[in-house]
Amino acid sequence: MPTDILGNAVLDFQNKKHTADIITYSSLDEEDTIPVPYLFRDYKNMPKLEQNALALCKGDVLDIGCGAGSHSLYLQEKGHNVIALDYSAGAIEVCKKRGVKNVVCSNIYDYSGRQYDTLLLLMNGIGLAGKLNQLNKFFNHLKSLLKPNGQIILDSSDIIYMFQEDEDGGYWIPDNDYYGEVTFNMEYKNQKSEAFDWLYIDYNTLQRAAIANNFNCKLVFEGEHYDYLATLSLIV
Repeated sequence: MPTDILGNAVLDFQNKKHTADIITYSSLDEEDTIPVPYLFRDYKNMPKLEQNALALCKGDVLDIGCGAGSHSLYLQEKGHNVIALDYSAGAIEVCKKRGVKNVVCSNIYDYSGRQYDTLLLLMNGIGLAGKLNQLNKFFNHLKSLLKPNGQIILDSSDIIYMFQEDEDGGYWIPDNDYYGEVTFNMEYKNQKSEAFDWLYIDYNTLQRAAIANNFNCKLVFEGEHYDYLATLSLIV
């Protein structure tokens, strides 16, 4: 995104200039806010899902879409060799200021050359795939970053609840697209990003896609708001 909405917001907070939160607009006709202080939460203020995910991390970790670096900082303190990766230059600058030792500013598809024991994709990091038909491409790239006995830890949400339910218990959803494909814009202090695609994926669809890409897929935690945590490992 030409306008680094996330980076500008977290830099302001880090520099004690926080006066506004991030506003998101979606193709679901939803307007929402991302409270910037929440991106700086410590371990005790993280949801149980995230705490479970961090406990599952092993070995060398690549924190994909690290944001302000809260997960990376915790893992670093626990002795993991962690690399914090984000496309946002502002977010990476904040990670450095907060004490994350190893950072990379890059699009995930432009990053290569090293393999990890754990690929961490929290806050619906699998959304980076954009659309369901791009999931094979996304998984293939993640394979190139994964050690043979490595794991992918990710969370997502089944957003079927956001669609109108009929009297028979069915849902009115678009015929031509997977219902978890959403387009977003982000706004911060009157600056607005270009539209970008984001994927929410229900667990059954994730499992089918994982198996098709030679991954074992395990559901390890279910949250209270249609969210879940899963691990993927290569089938050998």
